Amino acid sequence: MGCFSSKPNDAGAIRRRPGSIGEVAVFVPGLRVPEISEELPLGDGLPRRLTERLAALRNRIVAMAAQEALYMTKPSWRISITQHGGSKSADLLQTLEDYLPTLLALVKDGSELEDKIQFAWMNQEDDAEDTSMPSAWYEVLSVLHLMALLRLSQANSLLVPKTSIEGYHAKVSEENKRASVEIFLKAAGYLECAIQHVLPKMSPEKRKGLPVDLAEGILKAICMQALGQAIDVQLGLAIDSPKATLAVKRRLACEMVKCWQQAHESISDLPLLDGWAEKHRLFVTWKHTEAKAAAYYYHGLIIDEGNSEKCHRTAVAALQSAEEFLEESRAACEAFHAASPVSRCPPVWGSMRYLHEKIQKESSCKVRINKDLYTSDRMIHESSGVPALPDFAVALKPEEYRLPLLALAD
Repeated sequence: MGCFSSKPNDAGAIRRRPGSIGEVAVFVPGLRVPEISEELPLGDGLPRRLTERLAALRNRIVAMAAQEALYMTKPSWRISITQHGGSKSADLLQTLEDYLPTLLALVKDGSELEDKIQFAWMNQEDDAEDTSMPSAWYEVLSVLHLMALLRLSQANSLLVPKTSIEGYHAKVSEENKRASVEIFLKAAGYLECAIQHVLPKMSPEKRKGLPVDLAEGILKAICMQALGQAIDVQLGLAIDSPKATLAVKRRLACEMVKCWQQAHESISDLPLLDGWAEKHRLFVTWKHTEAKAAAYYYHGLIIDEGNSEKCHRTAVAALQSAEEFLEESRAACEAFHAASPVSRCPPVWGSMRYLHEKIQKESSCKVRINKDLYTSDRMIHESSGVPALPDFAVALKPEEYRLPLLALAD
């Protein structure tokens, strides 16, 4: 059996917890890095041409992925490399795209090569440091997961506010915001392809052997994170647009809640441990709470447009809920950034910068206006007085990704 299983020299440097990962606008778990192959033995019916191309491409990916993993976990490197043209993630993504057609030759219809090569990867969220498996579909799944995380890393680079040359306060350009939405949808597309078209190809026994990094719940959680963060950017753009109505903003906020709720449900039952895994869970909690603050704020404003006493009472209840969720989100944000590996919160921007300024002010204002109602026997802080959020379908969809055509196997 062929084998990709020896470890890179700097495995210790890219495995597990760095001390600090700098500013985080988009959470990216540590990259799973493939382990290098010094030699791939022939035999077991493996065609020489296919074997040599697989080994050459994969060894190139190992070196590039190790460098990218170090780049992502060292803030000083990120600053330096960004100033000199950015990371090599685009080159790594292209190499992964080039690798897939050759890899898929192992699993083409009627092929007996699917389990002829042992593929090994270093994990980040699983307790086991690495997972080696004789399965080409495992390799395809690992590649798609890596491609998605590289896209999230690109989005993070775009969405961390940067100080302008003129020295004005740090901000995110509209061009970066719009570009990040496209990147998020690409990341979600890779993961949707993995969930729908790769996981079903693996036997139940092999799926049980997958690391938690590649568990279906984790893949779904990251997919919904990508959609949720894309919608958050859209909400920020809507807030900045004079043409966007309250109804549009409420719908976006409610769709964001739905995405983060699904992410929370997908990740909540997994056996996540300290380190990247726990930080992942805390990020989902933070963003889910933040999204609910936005949704209740806009829901309250729309309800308050009604003229009845009930509308005003319900609006105040919604706005107070928004204020409570905002406070919870601040605590969740602090917990996330304090968790190992520690990170820093970039300057607040976009939708949350606006909402941090408005929610408490609007809530206090509406309470004063409706003071008589607020102090009546019908206490609006009771759970029965808090309105349910509208149930909107998520309009934003992952960008469809199709596995490429097979390369020649002979």
